[in-house]
Amino acid sequence: MRSVREIYFPHLSSLQQRYLRVAAYCRVSTKHDEQLSSLAAQEAYYENYIRNHTNWELAGIYVDQGTGRNILKRNQFQQMLTDCRQGKIDLILTKSITRFGRNTLDVLNCFRELKHLGVDVHFEIEKHYLSNPRSELLMTVLTAISQEESRQKSQNIRWGIQRSFENEDTKYKHRKCFGYCHDQNGSLVVNAAQAEIVRLIYDLRLEGWSLRQIANELAIRGIRSPRGSQRWGPETLNKILNNEKYTGNVLIQKTVVEDFLNGKQRRNRGQENQYLIADSHPAIIERDMFDRVCIKK
Repeated sequence: MRSVREIYFPHLSSLQQRYLRVAAYCRVSTKHDEQLSSLAAQEAYYENYIRNHTNWELAGIYVDQGTGRNILKRNQFQQMLTDCRQGKIDLILTKSITRFGRNTLDVLNCFRELKHLGVDVHFEIEKHYLSNPRSELLMTVLTAISQEESRQKSQNIRWGIQRSFENEDTKYKHRKCFGYCHDQNGSLVVNAAQAEIVRLIYDLRLEGWSLRQIANELAIRGIRSPRGSQRWGPETLNKILNNEKYTGNVLIQKTVVEDFLNGKQRRNRGQENQYLIADSHPAIIERDMFDRVCIKK
């Protein structure tokens, strides 16, 4: 295989052939310390590697932290593509094809655009260049394998979470919300001050107050929202009025991820089983009041 300095770019003039603007793309999927250390090492490696080539100019080191399933959610990746479209980059160095992403269609569309722009990519682990005439087939196979690995990993995680839902001691029943806090054992206990606010919200709703009217009343009384804002949003109030946890019960798996590629949470409307744990913690609202509020909506 030719060395990187011998890459041929047919769209460049002979003068530009001797001078390349080179960038690097690095990504880790989590913010764990060991991965952040790996990310810093990658940045340092590529910066030194590029600067050690006398005919290369460092065009940028682009770094993202997060999943490879959605290209649009990676700001640095999008900035790199923008710089490519503006003609600022000739060559991109990256560790592996998986660093570009695990969504086959998105990654292939990205590769095709880079080819059209005349930007080459070197994948270190695969020892492959995007400019290789056979790259389309190879990239399709490798990204498809990567996507399948991601899907299987997602399914395994999902299976484990669902098995934990079936256990009455699941950690998910101890997730706190406004009105509760944790005791020394991590169990839910009532936060007296916040519980009074929850009861006030339910009382006003039963009296026929709209969400906007309740929000205004809370602001007049100087009661801040769960996030500390002076104004309560209608969605925050609606969540409180719909949360069965205030009755001492916990309903688990209210939302599901239907598409592992986008990772978006959707309301569970029967796609998956839900699990109700009754009397799991002290109640703030009587169940009769909760039911009456729900009927009133």
